[in-house]
Amino acid sequence: MARILTGIQSTGVPHLGNILGAIIPAIKRSKMKGNESFLFIADFHSLTQIKNAESLKKNTLYTASAWLSFGLDTKKSVFYKQSDIPQVTELSWYLSCFYPYQRLTLSHSFKDKSDNLKDVNSGLFNYPVLMAADILLYDANLVPVGKDQLQHLEITRDIASRFNNQFGETFVTPKAELERDSNFVIGTDGNKMSKSKNNLIDIFQDDNLLEKQIMKIKTKSIPVDEAKNPKNCNIFKIFSLIAEKKDVDIMRKRYLSGNIGFGEAKKVLLNEIKTKFKIERDKFNFLINNPEIVEQELENGSKKAKIFANEVLKRVRLKLGYNK
Repeated sequence: MARILTGIQSTGVPHLGNILGAIIPAIKRSKMKGNESFLFIADFHSLTQIKNAESLKKNTLYTASAWLSFGLDTKKSVFYKQSDIPQVTELSWYLSCFYPYQRLTLSHSFKDKSDNLKDVNSGLFNYPVLMAADILLYDANLVPVGKDQLQHLEITRDIASRFNNQFGETFVTPKAELERDSNFVIGTDGNKMSKSKNNLIDIFQDDNLLEKQIMKIKTKSIPVDEAKNPKNCNIFKIFSLIAEKKDVDIMRKRYLSGNIGFGEAKKVLLNEIKTKFKIERDKFNFLINNPEIVEQELENGSKKAKIFANEVLKRVRLKLGYNK
């Protein structure tokens, strides 16, 4: 049995790239026989960037609602909020005392962020240790990560190995499952979809705002009746990720025959999103208008998570001499 742990950033409403690249694959993984999934909203990590209490609360609601809208079965997985588990900060302190400062200075993520952010705080610097605590606290043996997080997973493995070598087997040493490039979703400007680049598509907003985002997709200046290469079109690339194969084939033929303009193609994409995700959009709106349902789901998940967290923390305390 694989115990899989997935951390979920809570920096706003998940966009189409988050949905296709993270949410749907993780939910599919959680439904596979033999898998035991732990999924948490990383609101402690969000504090490195967001310092407003109301924003943190809303972002948690939006993020959790999105995952629940796409069918996460909370009875078969452990779905919780990081800040509901104080054990993770205690473990993070223990781990930080066993990892060299100099190693953390080599973190690519911290270097990149410190060059681009005004608020370069020590939380950003210690981020990899808190991430290690998130993973090791639940005996996770598999962690899906993108290439940008791979170094952090290696730090987690290093911390676990150092502690185990000194005190005997205490932590499960996790393995990384590198997310495939197919999970890469382009934004309206042709680059990777990202909140920071303001090129996202938010499927949960109302139809008018969604249409405005779709209409912003960059295209080349080609006459309507001229043949177009679908491989070079941002509209087609996004459409091909969500539509059925037969519909993608039809769209491809229309591109190659010059039987569709970019304006019409955008409308086809808009209708596909509205049709494909109608149930999820409706459920999302229902949940954000009934936050008590979401809060109850997270509370139930936190109760389950604490059982596992306490077991691991007890082992660590015993090794360190803090428990009799």
